[in-house]
Amino acid sequence: MQATRLTLICHARTIAQKQARFSVDEALDADWLRRRGQVEHGYRNVRQLLCGPELRTRQTAALFGDESRVDPALADCDLGRWRGLSIDELLKVEPQALQTWLDDAEAAPHGGESVARLCRRVGDWLASLETRAGHLLAVTHPFVIRAALMNVLGCPAATFNRIDIEPLSTLELRFNGVWRLRTQEPDQESPR
Repeated sequence: MQATRLTLICHARTIAQKQARFSVDEALDADWLRRRGQVEHGYRNVRQLLCGPELRTRQTAALFGDESRVDPALADCDLGRWRGLSIDELLKVEPQALQTWLDDAEAAPHGGESVARLCRRVGDWLASLETRAGHLLAVTHPFVIRAALMNVLGCPAATFNRIDIEPLSTLELRFNGVWRLRTQEPDQESPR
C-alpha cells in the first residue's frame, strides 16, 4: 500500500505579514515576489494541488501548478473582528482579550474561531486524507500548518504560539498507519 504524502506550503508573503497584522483576504506582496524571483520546486508525481479559498493561497498555488482545487478545510483561522489589526493595536484596545486568547486555546474573544477549534478542523482534514495514497501539495496559512503540527506531534495547545512559519516554507508529512513529520535535505525530493 502506498503511503499518503502531504507537503504543506505556506502562502507567499503579504503586506499584512510584513506589517505584523492579522491577515485579511489580500493579494500577495508583489514587490517581495519580484525581489525573491521565480519560485522553483522539484515536486514530481504530485497527485493533486490543493489550496485554501483565500486570494493569497490561490495566488501562491498558481506558482506551483496550473490547476489547483480549493479546499475549505485549508482556510485560515477566522480571527473575527481582529482581522487587519496588529498585536500592538490589540494591546492598546483589547489587552485582556488578547491575553485570554494567547493563554486559552478554547478562547475566541475576537468572535471568530478558537485555536482549539482550528486544530480540530485541521485534525479532521488530516484524517480525511489517510486513505488518499500519493503525493498531495497543499498551499495554506501559518495557523493551519501550526495546527497540522499540533495534531501530528500530539502537542499540547500551549505550544501553538511557539511555532513560526515563514512564507513559502514547507512541512512534509507522511501517513502510513500513523502521521509522521519527515525532514529532508534542502532541494532534495524523496523518490517515494
